[in-house]
Amino acid sequence: MITRIDPGARMSEAVIHGDTIYLAGQVGNAGEDIASQTRTALAEIDELLAKAGSDKSKILMATIWLADIADFAGMNSVWDQWVDQANPPARATGESRLADPGWKVEIIVVAAKG
Repeated sequence: MITRIDPGARMSEAVIHGDTIYLAGQVGNAGEDIASQTRTALAEIDELLAKAGSDKSKILMATIWLADIADFAGMNSVWDQWVDQANPPARATGESRLADPGWKVEIIVVAAKG
């Protein structure tokens, strides 16, 4: 069975298949600094995981795209306060041009259901 959360014409914010939750890339507000954008993206992840019946302790994998790898430390300062220290996910971070030039970070996660 497949469940789609907040589906739109182009994509769903989250898709659940079996016991696995796939989230679309979450971003902050264009124009804000890296810390603010990261906090916003992580808050959206928390909200979507809750809608899907999960939480950040069940994140399996996180992929983080930064528009400028120089923002790595700034993003990590927020991530490190947010991530479940007892259950850190596998993670990859890279630099990429994002869809909106005002975005500095996009975070994509795959999680297990509760």
